[in-house]
Amino acid sequence: MMRLVWRQIIGHPVRSLLTVGAVFVGVFLLCLLRSVVTALNAGVDAASSVRLMVQSSVSLFVSLPISYQARIAQVEGVQAVAKWQWFGGYYQDPSNFFGQFAVDPVQQFEVYPEIELPAEQKQRFLERRNSCIVGDQLFEQFKDEWQIGGTIPMIGALFPHPDGADTAWQFELAGVYHSSSGALDNRTMFFQWDYFEKTAAIEECGVFVLKVAPGADVSRIMAEIDALYENGPQKVRTTTEKEFQRQFVTMLGAVPLFVSWIGGGAALAILLACVNTMLMAARQQVHDVGILKALGFTDAATFRLMLAQSLSLCSLGGALGVVLALATEGPLVSVLGTFFPGYTVETQTVALGLGAALAMGLVAGLLPAAQSARLNCVQALRGA
Repeated sequence: MMRLVWRQIIGHPVRSLLTVGAVFVGVFLLCLLRSVVTALNAGVDAASSVRLMVQSSVSLFVSLPISYQARIAQVEGVQAVAKWQWFGGYYQDPSNFFGQFAVDPVQQFEVYPEIELPAEQKQRFLERRNSCIVGDQLFEQFKDEWQIGGTIPMIGALFPHPDGADTAWQFELAGVYHSSSGALDNRTMFFQWDYFEKTAAIEECGVFVLKVAPGADVSRIMAEIDALYENGPQKVRTTTEKEFQRQFVTMLGAVPLFVSWIGGGAALAILLACVNTMLMAARQQVHDVGILKALGFTDAATFRLMLAQSLSLCSLGGALGVVLALATEGPLVSVLGTFFPGYTVETQTVALGLGAALAMGLVAGLLPAAQSARLNCVQALRGA
């Protein structure tokens, strides 16, 4: 039967290529958009249950006094506290955008044990006051310009250098890390808090990141920290890391839902086009169906033959779409990684793409196959 299917497909090359191309584009877009949604939710899904974030109750953009750190560290059940401050600079050109944070180096490694860094590079980062570490994906982007032990000049757009707005901050690249968790992306720079504090003469930070001791009551710790500063000078709001990450997704509004609807809409449009194509194919093959039935083909065999054509075309298009989605994962990470650091084409996305292609083939082929099966030999030959 597959020989007959193949003959019918190659017998109408333009129609077959257009059908395969339509499904190919639809499945590729579906995988691409689904991967973007997955990237948006990656930080939320990978958030740790033992990390808490302390921020201003007014806004994430309102800083907290660094004196809060010592009192927070004294709360029972808090194992470590690290300062985080968004730097908001850029390398060479504003288009070279990536995350940069001033952090407490020792506490950073304690709060984020998923940071993987060679021992000698970690030691260099801890010892050198103006040192920094960068994620492996970020290093890959600038590998022709950066080297371990070299200097990375950063223009401080949010925190200009005290020597002048055009003066670059000089960071020594101590090492390249890899995060094994999606909660911390691999396209970020971390540098020493002391260097930032003394150079910028600042006594505030954006967020405190806490690591909770094993077995500690997270709800009690959150309530106790919030109560410490109920009367100021700056009220705080303590959240889980999952909730903190969710804030950034909700800042995008209905973008994830909108992106999902675009993917679904594209798939539906392709499905309707495939149904129309297969109905045309069935009409063109009426004479062939009459000959096959004259040769002894049953209604069931005719049904399977027409359905197999639809499934074959859509499966081929779907497979090509998935292959392209996987092949472009690396290039798209370099393009989209700054805004979607968790971008990856997951196994579930591949399965969704292939499943959608098979569903298109099945739905598009059912009606034409049923129409062909109902034809008797005389009707089919007369319809030629």
